Amino acid sequence: MSNTTQLRLDASRALSDFRTERLLKKIQKICPEVVTLNSRYIHFVNVDGALSSEEFHTLESILDYGEEAIVTASTERFMFIPRLGTISPWASKATDIVHNCGLKKVLRVERGTCYELILKGNAVLKPEEREAIAAVLHDRMTESVVSPDVNPAIVFADAKGKDMQSIDIVGQGREALEKANVELGLALNEDEIQYLIDAFTKLNRNPTDVELMMFAQANSEHCRHKIFNAKFTIDGVDQEKTLFGMIRETHKAAPRGTIIAYADNAAVFEGPEVERLYPRPSAEDRFGSHYEEIKEPTHTVFKVETHNHPTAISPFPGASTGSGGEIRDEGATGRGARPKAGLCGFTVSALHLPGKIQEWENDKNTAADCDCGKDKVYGAPSRIATPLSIMTEGPIGAASFNNEFGRANILGYFRAFEARVGETRYGYHKPIMLAGGIGNIRDDQTKKLELPAGTLLIVLGGPGMRIGLGGGAASSMTSGSNAEALDFDSVQRGNPEMERRAQEVIDRCWSCGKDNPILAIHDIGAGGLSNAMPELADLSGHGARLSLDKVPVEEKGMSPLEVWCNESQERYALAIAPESLEKFDDFCRRERCPYAVLGSISEDGELIVEGRKGEDRAVQMPMEVLLGKPPRMHRNVTSVKADLAGFKTDISLKDALYRVLKHPTVANKSFLISIGDRSVGGLVSRDQMVGPWQVPVADCAVTCVSFTSEAGEAMAMGERTPVAVIDAAAASRMAVGEALTNIAAADIDLSLVKLSANWMAACGAAGEDAKLFSAVEAASGICQKLGISIPVGKDSCSMRTAWKDGQESKCVTSPVSLIVSAAAPVGNVRLTLTPELRKDTKSVLLAADLGFGKNRMGASILAQCVQSFGDTAPDVDCPETLAKFVRMIRKLTLAGCVLSYHDRSDGGFATTAAEMMFASHCGVTLHADKLGTNALEGLFAEELGALIQVPADRIDEVMAEVRAEGLEAVFKTVGELNDEDALVVYENGQEILREARTDLTRAWCEVSNAIARNRDNPVCADSETDWMCDKDVKGLFVKTSFDNNERIAAPYIATGVRPKLAVLREQGVNSQTEMAAAFTRAGFEAYDVHMTDLLTGRITLEDFVGLAVCGGFSYGDVLGAGGGWAKTILHNAMLSDMFSAFFNRTDTFALGICNGCQMMSRLKGLIPGAEAWPQFVRNRSEQFEARCVELRIEDSPSILFRGMAGSCMPIVNSHGEGRVQWDRPEDAQAAHIAARYVDGNGQPTERYPLNPNGSVGGVTSVTTTDGRFTIMMPHPERSHRTVQLSWHPREMGAFSPWMRMFENARVWVG
Repeated sequence: MSNTTQLRLDASRALSDFRTERLLKKIQKICPEVVTLNSRYIHFVNVDGALSSEEFHTLESILDYGEEAIVTASTERFMFIPRLGTISPWASKATDIVHNCGLKKVLRVERGTCYELILKGNAVLKPEEREAIAAVLHDRMTESVVSPDVNPAIVFADAKGKDMQSIDIVGQGREALEKANVELGLALNEDEIQYLIDAFTKLNRNPTDVELMMFAQANSEHCRHKIFNAKFTIDGVDQEKTLFGMIRETHKAAPRGTIIAYADNAAVFEGPEVERLYPRPSAEDRFGSHYEEIKEPTHTVFKVETHNHPTAISPFPGASTGSGGEIRDEGATGRGARPKAGLCGFTVSALHLPGKIQEWENDKNTAADCDCGKDKVYGAPSRIATPLSIMTEGPIGAASFNNEFGRANILGYFRAFEARVGETRYGYHKPIMLAGGIGNIRDDQTKKLELPAGTLLIVLGGPGMRIGLGGGAASSMTSGSNAEALDFDSVQRGNPEMERRAQEVIDRCWSCGKDNPILAIHDIGAGGLSNAMPELADLSGHGARLSLDKVPVEEKGMSPLEVWCNESQERYALAIAPESLEKFDDFCRRERCPYAVLGSISEDGELIVEGRKGEDRAVQMPMEVLLGKPPRMHRNVTSVKADLAGFKTDISLKDALYRVLKHPTVANKSFLISIGDRSVGGLVSRDQMVGPWQVPVADCAVTCVSFTSEAGEAMAMGERTPVAVIDAAAASRMAVGEALTNIAAADIDLSLVKLSANWMAACGAAGEDAKLFSAVEAASGICQKLGISIPVGKDSCSMRTAWKDGQESKCVTSPVSLIVSAAAPVGNVRLTLTPELRKDTKSVLLAADLGFGKNRMGASILAQCVQSFGDTAPDVDCPETLAKFVRMIRKLTLAGCVLSYHDRSDGGFATTAAEMMFASHCGVTLHADKLGTNALEGLFAEELGALIQVPADRIDEVMAEVRAEGLEAVFKTVGELNDEDALVVYENGQEILREARTDLTRAWCEVSNAIARNRDNPVCADSETDWMCDKDVKGLFVKTSFDNNERIAAPYIATGVRPKLAVLREQGVNSQTEMAAAFTRAGFEAYDVHMTDLLTGRITLEDFVGLAVCGGFSYGDVLGAGGGWAKTILHNAMLSDMFSAFFNRTDTFALGICNGCQMMSRLKGLIPGAEAWPQFVRNRSEQFEARCVELRIEDSPSILFRGMAGSCMPIVNSHGEGRVQWDRPEDAQAAHIAARYVDGNGQPTERYPLNPNGSVGGVTSVTTTDGRFTIMMPHPERSHRTVQLSWHPREMGAFSPWMRMFENARVWVG
């Protein structure tokens, strides 16, 4: 650093008032004398040489964002920076902005946080208080504590890695390898140790630590699934089949529709031939400059992963990179695919919400009558995150990655389970973090090609950093058994904006069709390059020669082991023919996506990795040793019969209902859902939110395959993990069954349903291996009986947490856990059923009871609540009946006989009915005697089933179909709607329960409210709960001032003239395709324009009459949303002149949406008539807000809203920084307001969540004096098709009213 200069610059305020107050209260519990807390960011800048005065002022301008900080004279200060020796994602993105503004001398910008405490009088902090407060103020996994006056050079100092080691197997034999196994955290078993000793003895040399770590990752349980391929002996009886073998049998029995199973990063199943819209490169147009719609066979990619261990030690980055890794799996399928829609799930132990402790959250033995243990909590190790912190931070991590990458997250689950059953403590101290999703792939891109010698091996994406070292091996170990320093090494960090860039390169490659430069692609996940490159090379049947010197790294001083084995995210391993490198290089440069050629496929079978200059060769290993077959595992296990007792309780029906609705597994999941973008990409048809009041109770998720078709895909989930405590086989069957009763809400064909099976087990714990075998056998059996297959899945077999509490050894074991995700093609997305009850026609409620009245209560939510676990669990007694049920629901739906549908799951029929009420704001009456002889059990049993609303005048037709299918024992008429807005239950004609919907709603919202209050702005959290419980509040509606069925652009489209429109994007933007789709439909020719196209002069704005500035996360929004993007224009004279010229022409128009709105608001100095425009700052909730909200179009000059004034319409809203902030008070009166958030009465509102960002007056769109340039935060481009709205009037045609604004643009151009 001798030729560099380091700067320290004070920056903006770090914490808002409510976050400061929340943190201050925590600090005051440690030291009551603390009266004030201030926080601010500090920027550290590393410069090559020195900046001139002009450059310094430019830098200050770029780094000017946020609220002004308060600086005090306090001596009680704390400073936290990203962990020493590491680089934060914030730094990577901020440095990109600085570079793209022309300051190339700046090597890196980093950010720390300074906290200042003021104490009463002359009080000072004691050393132990400082230590405790520091622990509260920072994340020890990702941050370092440094002196408040830290020398900036320390921030940028390189952490020197260890030199490469040689492990002396030749001289010391087993002892040397066993020692390395512990010190390096390799998690090798005895057979593998011997295998390596034999292999290197034969090679007559010692392995390097790089080779050992590489072998450990490639052969970890996490990567090799050794238990699922093991031979099992159970109770002395050898089993003929392996676990994986039984899974494969399902595909063998039902291969129909499956294109790829078990052979790639994801499964692929057949889809329809549809018109797909995307740019297509060609010899004449090397980047594919404009969007084309061409009909082509389009298949579906399907994958579900888990990321349990990283989430347990650091929830936000663990869940974030879990989602990111699964997204890469989809994108790296075949020769490249496009991820589209995701799912996310969590299972944790008891939450212990402060002030909201639930009666079951203790150590009582739920298999015994006594209350011993009821006054105690079993506890957990301090090194693992608490369930509450996991559910506070983990979902935001997962949502943030999906949001920033640009993938809608539209499905999920959440279960909290912890119970002492006998002497076994069951729970999820090691959580389940599930990430999955679907994407689309071209028919000609599904198969990877052979790789001849000379094929280039390339790493695409971000640089290597000290991230996730040993993560694959660490994930294979029991939580608590690894050294704490190694857990730090397993921490991961995500940079979704970089992954977005890489995906754009991949998209452009597969868009080339047969000329795709990518021959094969692999994601880089567990084990990093050390796992991905050998697996890619293995496709050739040969070896590879690579060099560590070619690997891009951002953190200097990394050891050879760290360079080769780190798990830095956002990277892909690609195989590319040498002659295609120039084309690939062009694509990467355009997207500003780094890549490097590491080497090539060799002729022999050796994997050679050369060291850097002055270093020995890091790897020289035969491929057959690395990826060969170490001795096959043999599991010789015994089964253990649990000592259980029958379910019994004397709880009242009312108490049972309220306790069940408050259980986290049943309760409202809004806190998990509204934080995630559910509309990006524009192809989502059904997300979690249902009805005019947007209540999260949907049974399944549904997407469209294209922007012109109503064909699509559905996803659904099923899991009943507590049942495995009683009967692991039954739990498996119930998981499969629940996934099917959920996906039955979509227009699917049962025979085309594909399942992902994600298995978790505490293998090695008494009886758990035998339970796992039984569970897999059961899943295989039921799938074969149903005629469906499991072409994809994953396992995690170390679901056990062990620790010492003083001298006491403690252990929490997870039940055998199968999480089933189902996916299938959908014929017509408009035939999707929801739990929203129809109130406009007389109807009856049918209960489908696939448990045949047995009402087995074991492991139910009610059994958990009353702590009487039970000994008899629900099961799928007749798979054939389940299949008949699914097919009949679809048949009745096609016939128009089903008005509403909701499956029975956790909480039983009582919860099913309550959730239908919440979605519909109406009352339901149930007749409990129709559900069984015991009302409590009939209402709360969790057998498979559903409640179905049927028109009263068609009930005879429905029952005739029921009889024809032999399902009389399944279907019963059990209720109807009532006008009393209450759940009313009768038994044998006597009323036994009457509870107001609003009271039930408040109980159901308790958990979501408590978590949101502690995570977000508590005022907003309370406002949402109060709104949901408001009896008279009105929901979404449509009222237009124009005829929505009139297609005003049709005459202009008929001319064949298609005006050119630039769909503008910057790195991190992710909403360009849906923007192009809306304008294409309105008659424009949409062009894909990247900022690099303008910078290089490939394209100029002179060629266009329209400019559409897209949504997303340009530069990850690190310097204020849209701020970095705008500054790269304002600080570049050529770009500034180009945009100014475009805005000053009289024949042009522009629309900025979301991130484009934020960016254009900062260009207002270039835009005539925009002088009074506001900026858009952080939402009042300080959370990303994804909602379907009501907008009213105001009377304004906007050319886009001509003829629409007074119209009120639902629209998609997805942003974290949308609150209007006027530069001057008078601007609020001077600005031309184009649209406002309104309530159910059509009046402007600031009530959250109707106004999701808190803008005063509900302002969310402004226009210029002449109306040619309009910006808005909500997303009309994701709302222009009726099927894109999660609620719409049933009679609405193909286009929603939002299509009118795009047609208005076409009419204006003429």
